[in-house]
Parts: sequence; structure tokens; C-alpha cells
Amino acid sequence: MYRIMLVDDEENILRALRRVLTVTPCIYDGVEYKIRVETFTSADAALLYASQNAVDLVLSDYRMPGKDGVTFLKEFKEIQPDAARLILSGYADLNALIGAINEAQIYRFLNKPWNDYELVSSVAQALAYRDLTMENLHLADKARVENGAMTPQELERRRLEEQEPGITKVNWGPDGSVIMDDTDD
Repeated sequence: MYRIMLVDDEENILRALRRVLTVTPCIYDGVEYKIRVETFTSADAALLYASQNAVDLVLSDYRMPGKDGVTFLKEFKEIQPDAARLILSGYADLNALIGAINEAQIYRFLNKPWNDYELVSSVAQALAYRDLTMENLHLADKARVENGAMTPQELERRRLEEQEPGITKVNWGPDGSVIMDDTDD
């Protein structure tokens, strides 16, 4: 099951997107992608979620209060670089489109109001592209291990980090202990 994250400051947009994506089958090249949708009205809440949960695809609104879609997707990319990124906007701003492509490396830019078929098709295509990219990365990593350019431990660390973002990041204390939470009480 693929996990999709939707980020928009408007609840009604999120409900409409969720409805379209959960009712309409996501099919590309004869493959149906079963999806689970998570929605967020806050970019910061979405980033917190992404720091603790693997996401296959994120679809973000371009104009949101506090943090625009390009900024959000750039920060999201730092957390989960292998997730597909799409942006949705009601504004046909060429500079925004160029910025999103160059800075956040988005897969596709979709217009509001969206066409349901185009939306679902774009999501399915992005998931297919992500699968192909991930397969290529895994094959390249296996070749690196066979050639001695990567250790089996590093390959396993990458696999674990892909499944559970942040799991391999440990905060060590000066005495060698693991610090679970660095906030002051």
C-alpha cells in the first residue's frame, strides 16, 4: 500500500482530493496502486509526520500561509528525498513553476481546479516513476556492495532509513549513552 500525503490549508480542498484519490482507482500501465491518504492543513505538521513516517508521494498546494509549497517541498525533500513530489496551484505563475521544478524537484505541477482523471493519472504515473527510480537505486546499491564501494551494513542502514525515516539517527551522550529526548523539562 502506498502512502500519499496531501497538504493544503483549505479543509474542503483536502476532502475533495481525498475523495477523488480513494474512490477512483490509481492505474498506470495496467498496474493498480492501492493508496492510503494522509491529510494536513499545516506544512509544519506534515513535515513532522514525514520525519517519523515513510511517504511515497506528497501533493502540496503552492500558496499556503506561513510556508509556500516550494519551501515546504524543499524541506520535505531533505527528510525524504525519494518520495515523489507534486504541487497544486490555482495560480498560473511561470516563476513559481520554474522554482518548484528547480528547487524542490517536483514531478508534476497541477492546476486548480483540477481534472479528476488528470489528478489520479498523475499520481499513478508519479508512483510508477518512483518505483522505477527506487528499483534502480536498489540495484545500484547492490552493485556497489558487490564491488566493495559500499558495505552491507550501509546498504541495510539505507533500507531501514527508507522504511522508517529517522530510525538510524541516534543522539549520543558524552558518556556513550543514547539521549532519547533533548528537550528541557
